Amino acid sequence: MSSFSRSLQRLFKMCGIPKTYGVLAAFILAAAFSFLVGCFSRNSDDVRVVRVVDGDTVDVDSGVTVRYIGIDTPETRRQTSAGWIATGDEDGEEAKKANEALVMGKKVRLEYDVQKKDKYSRTLAYVFVQEDKKETMVQTELLRRGLAFLYTLPPNVRYVDVFLAAQKEARKNKAGMWAHEFHVPSAQACNFLDQRKFVSGKVSGARRTDKMVSLEMDGLHVIVFTKDLGFFEKEGINPAQDYTGKRISVFGLIKSYRGSPEIIVSHPWQIEILDRP
Repeated sequence: MSSFSRSLQRLFKMCGIPKTYGVLAAFILAAAFSFLVGCFSRNSDDVRVVRVVDGDTVDVDSGVTVRYIGIDTPETRRQTSAGWIATGDEDGEEAKKANEALVMGKKVRLEYDVQKKDKYSRTLAYVFVQEDKKETMVQTELLRRGLAFLYTLPPNVRYVDVFLAAQKEARKNKAGMWAHEFHVPSAQACNFLDQRKFVSGKVSGARRTDKMVSLEMDGLHVIVFTKDLGFFEKEGINPAQDYTGKRISVFGLIKSYRGSPEIIVSHPWQIEILDRP
């Protein structure tokens, strides 16, 4: 019997709880305590990176593929009907090279959040590496260099404020991809499918359902899913009301949905009102 179990039994005896019940309760509580300790101790793992897939994905020596939580980097390849092909995106290649320089062949610490796997069975983690005798989070470093975007996906949002600050620093310094000009009017969004752009235009209307808020612009739908509305509410923003009738700039990946261009927005930083008084 463990010392923890013996201590519990002594406590039960002092409280007048019968020995039979006390023994059983002690074992149950001890098992629960051990389980919780085990869960917390497994909140991080030390592994070695054996392959860098792209700017935000690596393979490690434990046999799993790790997708970095909280960021997204430009793609180096995309899937087509003919198979995977290179995108030719220079920013994507730069992000991959930076990721390789940071972690390839090195021991890293994986820290987990609420959700540990994504729909592709990749392990979701914050990745830390020893650099200049200090531990550096890889996500923050890629954001600071302007080689990644903040990408929030609840419930894994532990470091969202840290990531947002790093991205603001990169934008202010015009680091990496933020040095480029990629602003287009919403009416021309259809010409930039599968590309990330700042798209500007007037919000002519908004529609809210149980699943989302949809903002209508000339040539573009802007979608905010219900799971992400908490970020807007935290800043006192009601997307269905506060953007309607305003000229905005929205940043994101332009995709085609049912034949129409759309951008999915997961955080308020992606939308800026242009015609403020």
